[in-house]
Amino acid sequence: MESLNQHLECLKLFGDETEGQILESLDGILLALAENKQRSSSLLTDTGIFPTLAQILKGNPNCAVKAAQVIAEIAKNEEMKKPCIDAGLVLALVPLLESTDQETLLHAGRAIGRICYENSDLQEQLVKAGVITSLVRILTDYPDSEPLVRVNLLALCNLANLEIAKEALSKTKVAEHLVKQLRRAENHQRIETIIEVLQMLAENDALKVQMVEAGVHEALSEILLRLQGSSQAEDLCSVKAASNLIVSLLLGDESMQKMFANGCGIIYQKVGTWLASNHPQLQLTGALAVANFARNDGNCVRMVQLGVVLQLLDLLEQHVDNGDVSVQHAALSALRNLAIPADTAEMLGQDPLLINRLVQWCDAQQHAGVRGEANRLLASLLRHSRSQEVVKAIQQAQGVKHLVSMTTSEHVIMQNEALIALAIASAINLEVIKDSLKESRLVQSLHKLLQDECTGPEVKYNSMGLLCSLLNSGDLKQEVEEDNFKETLEKLCSHSNANVVKQAVMTLQILRDESQNTSFVSP
Repeated sequence: MESLNQHLECLKLFGDETEGQILESLDGILLALAENKQRSSSLLTDTGIFPTLAQILKGNPNCAVKAAQVIAEIAKNEEMKKPCIDAGLVLALVPLLESTDQETLLHAGRAIGRICYENSDLQEQLVKAGVITSLVRILTDYPDSEPLVRVNLLALCNLANLEIAKEALSKTKVAEHLVKQLRRAENHQRIETIIEVLQMLAENDALKVQMVEAGVHEALSEILLRLQGSSQAEDLCSVKAASNLIVSLLLGDESMQKMFANGCGIIYQKVGTWLASNHPQLQLTGALAVANFARNDGNCVRMVQLGVVLQLLDLLEQHVDNGDVSVQHAALSALRNLAIPADTAEMLGQDPLLINRLVQWCDAQQHAGVRGEANRLLASLLRHSRSQEVVKAIQQAQGVKHLVSMTTSEHVIMQNEALIALAIASAINLEVIKDSLKESRLVQSLHKLLQDECTGPEVKYNSMGLLCSLLNSGDLKQEVEEDNFKETLEKLCSHSNANVVKQAVMTLQILRDESQNTSFVSP
């Protein structure tokens, strides 16, 4: 400690010391820190050496690299970060990132990274000081330097969560350089660090597009191909991380379309293989990919032409008994999205295997997510196909009762989907489903929805729309009359929502036989 004291005293005379003496003192501090980090750190704090280190960084280029190394070692101690910050060392280190000397870049990068770790205010200051440009330049100029790449990736990992950093990175070619590093990465830690950075960047739509254009998704599919047969824990983690990033890229409309490429994109080409694999994570990724590609009607038509529906049905068949719930959920979501265009909806709605399985899943009490998706797909098939044959198929599979149950769901969106689907089915072929509607006590359920003050305006509106369709059946009309709907409808005529009032007035008129128009009024 006496030797350290001497070195610190020498440094305090910074303006009068030669470069050799300064470097010798800095080496002495490094040695002391290596021997006893805790005691040395306390002495450094007591002597107030930090402003002197800032002066060296700013005023003596030949000694700056050694000073940066000292700061990087000091900053390993959590308690020493505040004195470093108070002395302005972070912004004094930033200009060193413009150096062409790899040792300088390495020590400056380590020092900055350690001081700023988990400090969002400092990290924002760094971004505003232009550090993003420097980090991308270093990745560009020194892609083969293992230590520099590692420090840079950790820096990006710390910064990439900031919106201001994403904005700055979107103006660089960071994705291109990260793809190069991903392709050459050999250990799990490196792969997962790069993917972690990319995952954060994928929250920005412009960066999603840049990543796809740079081929990130292709590099990820190569990782999946290489690791899919492994049962090692670290390999499974890498597969999951790569899969999640692919799905994140698909969430952007422009990036998704680029990846689909009219059914010729590399990810879509892999979907069939993933769906048919025995790896649950790959099956999940395949199903989620289809669900996202299916956000576009043209893509739906193309995928149906390419046979994806049968692949999804085969996947669902594998998971009927004790299957992976997340895979079932994703596959049902994909089918529901595919069922939006009328050609695909009509085809799916007449597939007895699918309809029978859907009705089974509508009873999956232990898996609420699967049950919900199955119900929503059943409703979608009716809503989008508007086909008598689909109505018959669902009735034959005893699926109508599940749609009636769905009208009382705790989720408003599911209530409305069920009400509209039943109204469409009633308008198309009421005779076929009326007995099921009676057995399921639909009329009574509708009355409760209309009476309940907590029921939202849209649900009330759609309930009355369905009620109008039911009045075309003598048996159901009798149930409506016996359940004393008139009083409830009269109260709704003074509802605060204008659409509810309009529908209530019209429904009352039909019920009182003041009008013969009993057709369904679509919302």
